[in-house]
Amino acid sequence: MRVYLPATTTMLQELVDTGAIGTDATPLTAFAVTPALREWYVDDDEEEELEYAALSEAARGSLRLVDADDTAARRRVVVAVDAPDAGVEIRDDLDRGVVQLADPVVTAAVASVHVDDDDAEPTVTAAAEAIIAADLGDAGSQERVDDAEGFELSWYANQEIPALLATL
Repeated sequence: MRVYLPATTTMLQELVDTGAIGTDATPLTAFAVTPALREWYVDDDEEEELEYAALSEAARGSLRLVDADDTAARRRVVVAVDAPDAGVEIRDDLDRGVVQLADPVVTAAVASVHVDDDDAEPTVTAAAEAIIAADLGDAGSQERVDDAEGFELSWYANQEIPALLATL
């Protein structure tokens, strides 16, 4: 199953250094095309559109992680993972599209990484600082989060992660 793991550049460095993310923090919360996401996303039932919706939810999750990690670059990071179905628990009871991964994510399972470009950093910084207030319903904070969501994430193959990190 393709899942989208919210992450930070610190977590990407962990992946490069140790070959895995989440060795000390499983289950990992991620996003995927789940029954609740399919039901919510009534505009289109094309798999590609649904996958993009799951990736977008993970990018929003990344803002929360960036806010909590002072050492991470101020960029949203999403790791696309091909996880075995048996290791994925659908948790639509938590929110639409939420899944939990029973095992750490190893480099071989990483299909791609999606990261903001450097021109998004000021907007992502403001959005990360506002994400909690936005989650609680503050309209001004939601506008800052929406601004960050206006930036598309760039795609990188898993073998490009070290070179990407070297540029940050």
